[in-house]
Amino acid sequence: MSTGTERIARFAVDLRLQEVPPAVLDAAKLHILDTIGCGLAARALGVGCEALGVAVEQGGRPESTALGYLQRLPASNAALANGMLCHALDYDDTHTASGMHVGVTIVPAALAAAQAAGASGGEFAAAVIAGSEAAIRIGMAAPLEFHRRGFHPTSVCGIFGATVAAGRLFGLDVATLTNALGIAGSLASGLFEYLGDGSATKPLHPGWAAHAGIQAARLADRGTTGPSTILEGRFGVYAAFVGNPQHGLERQLADLGGRWETSNIAFKPYPVCHFSHASIDAVRSLIEEKDLRVDDVAAVVATVPADAVAFVLEPAASKVKPRTPYEAKFSLQFAIAALLVDGAVGVDTFTDRRIADPALLEVAKKVTYEVRPYTTYPAAFPGGARITTASGEVYKADLLHQRGSSGNPMRGEDISEKFRANAGLALGDANARTLESDVLALDLDAMAMGLGRAALTLTPR
Repeated sequence: MSTGTERIARFAVDLRLQEVPPAVLDAAKLHILDTIGCGLAARALGVGCEALGVAVEQGGRPESTALGYLQRLPASNAALANGMLCHALDYDDTHTASGMHVGVTIVPAALAAAQAAGASGGEFAAAVIAGSEAAIRIGMAAPLEFHRRGFHPTSVCGIFGATVAAGRLFGLDVATLTNALGIAGSLASGLFEYLGDGSATKPLHPGWAAHAGIQAARLADRGTTGPSTILEGRFGVYAAFVGNPQHGLERQLADLGGRWETSNIAFKPYPVCHFSHASIDAVRSLIEEKDLRVDDVAAVVATVPADAVAFVLEPAASKVKPRTPYEAKFSLQFAIAALLVDGAVGVDTFTDRRIADPALLEVAKKVTYEVRPYTTYPAAFPGGARITTASGEVYKADLLHQRGSSGNPMRGEDISEKFRANAGLALGDANARTLESDVLALDLDAMAMGLGRAALTLTPR
């Protein structure tokens, strides 16, 4: 019987774009657009630029485009720089059931490999879809189990998707791609310990996975071998990372190429941890419905699934008074306070100035939480809120599916507007619109020009 990586490699090599349902291809294009927009916003704000600075300093063969830099860089280093940038604001997509940020690993790897290989836009899109489907299935085989042990599935599972995308674009056959996936498993990494002090290591996770995926594919092409049982073996990913030999990989691979999870990747309307979104929107709905002002609110109780607590609500001392802007993105108390005080939660919410605002921090103290057993979790990231007013009224709202998910979708125009706002920070409105058209047309040459154009006003940091 074929191993998991052999089946994934066969799927990736055999996939033809014309066999992909049009709705899946359309979803993939929007995720490519959204990922690039998030990276350009970070580039403009000077957030997550460290990997770009290192890549520029190291130089090397001019193969692939880094966001906001005119000269091309080695493919693996461009993927590292772009992966870090695209995840730096925590504004990028999430596949809820696998707990993965998909686009920020797969898109940088596929874009860099496509440019290095001289591939077409259609080949780039097929690689993004193949890589996304592979990584998602690996994550869904042990849903939320990586999180519970402190591992970040975006990188631990995402590296396999990055390897699939790069290997397909580099023309690897099934046996060689299987070796590449075996190599990738030994390079998989990513810990959630950044939550301990608000460090910004998390943006590195998808960048490093994209970088390592390209290197794994190239190493295999040179003859390096890797274990085909890297997923399900005695010392494989599931045994080592989740301690669970009873993983659901077989169930997830049984309909690979028949069921398409790319369409189930959720977009983010807020640049914060996805566990926070439903409760933020619940508060927003009550503010709008009841015409509430910040002074009207005596207390807010956020209702969340149990797994959300460790990520966005505890320890309460650092959540109500975040030590860094990045830590604030993982504070539901801070996000709700910002919504009440500012009327919005956006990329300008998470700055040194805003996290030190006494008025905002005072409101954050009014936010507590309760755990609820939502039936839609973990397929969705549900949540709610209960507001008690200064005059004693109590108002409640719940979302079983967070906005941007397949159960509560954002419109295509919403995604485009988000892209224009993000990309416009680096390019201006007219150039952002041009780049939007180029991305949706899968015109790689025009995309490269648009991505480099930001360098005319921005410099590496």
